[in-house]
Amino acid sequence: MSDDHPQRSALLTQFEEHLAKASYSSSCSAHYLVVASNFLQHIEKRHVLIDSVQPAHITRYLRWELRRFVERNSHAPICIEGWRTSHTSGIHHLLRLVNGHWPPTVAPAGPYEQRSEALCAEYAKWLDECRGLVATTIDGLAAEARRFLLWYGQRNDAESLSAIAITDIDAYFQARFLNLQRISRKAIAQQVRCFLRFAHATGRIDHDIAASVMAPRLYALESIPLALRPEEIHAVLQSVRNDHSAKGQRDYAILLLLSTYGLRAGEITGLRLEDVDWHADRLRVRHTKTGAESVLPLFPAAGEALLAYLRRGRPKTEAREVFVRANAPYRAFYSGSSLYTPIRQRLEAAGVKPAGKRGPHAFRHARAVSLLREGVPLKVIGDVLGHRSVASTATYLKLATEELRGVALDIPLLDQGAMP
Repeated sequence: MSDDHPQRSALLTQFEEHLAKASYSSSCSAHYLVVASNFLQHIEKRHVLIDSVQPAHITRYLRWELRRFVERNSHAPICIEGWRTSHTSGIHHLLRLVNGHWPPTVAPAGPYEQRSEALCAEYAKWLDECRGLVATTIDGLAAEARRFLLWYGQRNDAESLSAIAITDIDAYFQARFLNLQRISRKAIAQQVRCFLRFAHATGRIDHDIAASVMAPRLYALESIPLALRPEEIHAVLQSVRNDHSAKGQRDYAILLLLSTYGLRAGEITGLRLEDVDWHADRLRVRHTKTGAESVLPLFPAAGEALLAYLRRGRPKTEAREVFVRANAPYRAFYSGSSLYTPIRQRLEAAGVKPAGKRGPHAFRHARAVSLLREGVPLKVIGDVLGHRSVASTATYLKLATEELRGVALDIPLLDQGAMP
């Protein structure tokens, strides 16, 4: 790279090396470098330092670049969103390289938001140290507390929480529960109740109103989750097995782990290279929901699929996670939810249209049903699925409807004229 401006040239050279290290294609790297160079020239003329760039600067640059495009071509881009993404992708990558993250952290707008952020940080610490909850649960509880505090602050001038009343909670639920199902409403009510207990325990609320927070009632085993049928799982596996690309080998290994062990999506994405013991044919699984670990036997089919992916499908990367993205930058999946789209696409490609779940959890339900039908004890099934109690595993019992029919009681029919 050559450039008249030494600092810009050095930054573009660093950016080029970064893209090469991340295994971006030559065409993608060339495009990103052109966009980055144009953006750097734009902010230099306006005396904006690269480490002080804000989203508004990018917006102004795009407007300027769009005017140039129209002047050169006498028309606007055919797809404005695609054109915008083709510019912002390179700029965002450059800013992440320079600043370490993008977008920048938004500072609280005022004193109330500052106090709310500090309170949420203290709440998260309390949940960790006093309640011993796992990080994912803490994140969910803190996020709901942040939403509630923002809502409360917009409607009240009070500088503290001491004036919170049950009428405020009812009003929040009325606004928050719109278009939500009963199970989601119950979860939100429980999260708000937990925050109110914390506020009372730390002296921010004089009276404990958590006990007055009513959540929708859910009856035990009231809903019957729908599981994939064996022939549907076979169809999906066969369809993916015929895809010999790197992505196909990755997805086949993931689907085999899902269907063989009934793992959660987060347990798949969290699987690391050192978790596979090839000599002892064992697989170590970290259960995302409980924080516990299990050691499972590495069955031949799953092991062969993993080995094929590691040898021929997995790109070169410094990531220690087994499964990584199929496109550069080659890094681990952000979370278990990242598997939903590729799994749904594989189901659609195989012509499988489940009536219920269409993501990774559908395979977990299916594995539970297959184990029940094989006569495996509920405790063993719970150990395989990573449940702490048999009560959690009992949810899956209702899926085996055929087996339940076999133990149904015969109730004799009474004559219409007979008295009971």
